[in-house]
Amino acid sequence: MLCGSVANNLNNISPLDGRYAKSVEVLSSYFSEAALMRYRLKVEIEYLIALSNEKGIKDLSAFSKDEQTRLRKVYENFNTASAEKVKEIEASTNHDVKAIEYYIQGKVKKSLHPWIHFALTSEDVNNLSYSLMWQDGLKNVYLPALQNVNKELKKLARTYKNASMLALTHGQPATPTTFGKELAVFCGRLNRQIDQIKAHRLLGKFGGATGTWSAHMVAYPKVNWIRFTEKFVKKLGLEPNLVTTQIEPHDSLAESYHQLVRVNSILIDLCQDMWSYISRGILGQKKVAGEVGSSTMPHKINPIQFENAEGNMGIANVLLNHLATKLPISRMQRDLTDSTTLRNQGVALGHSYLALQNILKGLNRITIEKGLMSAELNNHWEVLSEAVQTILRKAGKPDAYEQLKAITRGESISAESIAEFVLDLKISDEDKQTLLSLSPKSYIGLAPKLVEKV
Repeated sequence: MLCGSVANNLNNISPLDGRYAKSVEVLSSYFSEAALMRYRLKVEIEYLIALSNEKGIKDLSAFSKDEQTRLRKVYENFNTASAEKVKEIEASTNHDVKAIEYYIQGKVKKSLHPWIHFALTSEDVNNLSYSLMWQDGLKNVYLPALQNVNKELKKLARTYKNASMLALTHGQPATPTTFGKELAVFCGRLNRQIDQIKAHRLLGKFGGATGTWSAHMVAYPKVNWIRFTEKFVKKLGLEPNLVTTQIEPHDSLAESYHQLVRVNSILIDLCQDMWSYISRGILGQKKVAGEVGSSTMPHKINPIQFENAEGNMGIANVLLNHLATKLPISRMQRDLTDSTTLRNQGVALGHSYLALQNILKGLNRITIEKGLMSAELNNHWEVLSEAVQTILRKAGKPDAYEQLKAITRGESISAESIAEFVLDLKISDEDKQTLLSLSPKSYIGLAPKLVEKV
């Protein structure tokens, strides 16, 4: 693997490589230019080894285990100096994949030169490389970070499963809930997306210039190239796509990008809710020594982690949506618009990953303002009107909803006025007692139990 160090360069255009470089440097081993070179090298070297193991190809002897080990070191030991050498070659070839071929030639004996990139088109190497980059970046960096966020959400949900709070629907006071249950909603949504990300399989093609294996067949017509390709692509960790043009159509990549769009949309929803709870005062934030919230208002502790995350996920979704809608479209058997577009998949993942880090920081900072939560509930006894009219319906009262609407809609209701109304109702003493024992704080139904479902 490449060293993930990123220089602190104040002149970089992209904030991912400038201001946020330290936060996303782990991704450089998967999405940098040098990383792309290393993945291309891996595909080319593994293909060379696979060719040597194909019994139908008598002109290339099988490599010994020691020879295979030495060949694999070409990409396993690839470093910054190696990448610079590839760029020197590319300066002459003006072709990045051809530069990889020539680089390998400089690492192996001359008799192997004809077998490097044998019968391939550049896209055979590129599609596999980009999919492996994305798959490895997701598995090794993004998914663990997402799971950490979900783990923290679950911990908070369980801690605060009984913390009653006023719900707002349409921004108006509504049936109370608990803070833990509201977090559990996001856990359940993320659980589903995480399962889909884990189960998803990316496709890869390896069929030559127009997906017909024509060059392969003219050289070795007796080799079962479809079976060879299936075995080779699966060994790399991808699923074979056997019917393609020059390019792999990118549908499976688009599906994966859209999975992240859904995750980001769910987390934008979370960030906006957390921001609103902090704005309402029912959530607080821990003080950090030396931190400044405002250049002019010293009292402020701004919810910057959730704001930063929301902004970065918005940028990520724009890129991911463009990737997902553009890449599956290619003129005739191919055009080159996918080549420059695919280089930005790491940028999209970088903004998504940066957002996850900020969400985790934000969640680790929040505190519950129980006093304000209780005060907010006590100011809205009208939310019990749902319970009262439901008991009236149970008692067979046809105008239950209308009765409660008349006394509560747009009115200020207190514990005393609710109790007075209930005492005058013609219902059983048991039902009256049930209603009189209720308060906005206790009217939370199954909210605490629901937390255990995620």
